[in-house]
Amino acid sequence: MDDQGMTSEPPAVDAGDLAVHEECREYLAEVHQFLDGELGAERRTVVQIHLERCGPCHGAYDFEAELRVVVSTSCQENELPEGLRDRIASLLRDLADEV
Repeated sequence: MDDQGMTSEPPAVDAGDLAVHEECREYLAEVHQFLDGELGAERRTVVQIHLERCGPCHGAYDFEAELRVVVSTSCQENELPEGLRDRIASLLRDLADEV
């Protein structure tokens, strides 16, 4: 145990928790589109029903949703270093010219 009362070893994980059924792979591949509102109404409903019924997939959805909030919040709180926006724009123009 460290000074903060945490163990240095990862917690034991039941291998069954990590098993992803072939059907779940399809739904997990659509989590980002689901979060972005890019799925049609019918497909969105089908994915939502699966997420509500499948614990591992719902956990993956929750993680992605929370990650987006953290990234969004972090990006709003920090100012860009001086000149970074201009350097990025210049690099994008250079890349566009190469294509």
